[in-house]
Amino acid sequence: MNPQFSAAMSATLLLVFASASEAQVPADYLKSLETAARAAESGFAGFSAQRGQAWFNARHGTDWSCATCHTEDPRTVGRHATTGRSIAAMAPAANPERLTDRAKIEKWFKRNCGDVLGRACTPVEKGDVLAYLTSLKR
Repeated sequence: MNPQFSAAMSATLLLVFASASEAQVPADYLKSLETAARAAESGFAGFSAQRGQAWFNARHGTDWSCATCHTEDPRTVGRHATTGRSIAAMAPAANPERLTDRAKIEKWFKRNCGDVLGRACTPVEKGDVLAYLTSLKR
């Protein structure tokens, strides 16, 4: 086989497998958020990446927003506002390990909604933030 063809074929296969293995929010989790959102809001028409971005960057009556630690571009490495600890990129496009495990997603929302809101996030808030984070491309 021609070495140049072989190298090109290998590069193509790597791109195909890389995009196929990008992180995806578990479908059952999104479905449960959608069901809860419909039950909570009669006019619920779906999650919005645009609302999610605005919510992610807004301060909600506290000193912090999600972007305080995760940056306004969640494809980049963040830094915890108190400890200074580095935080891996939040967007799956930059960090394929993000948002692949339901338990980890719930833990992240529980901790961060408490810090940012002082309460649990609603299903719509969670769904909108997930729509935003998963809409980001490299």
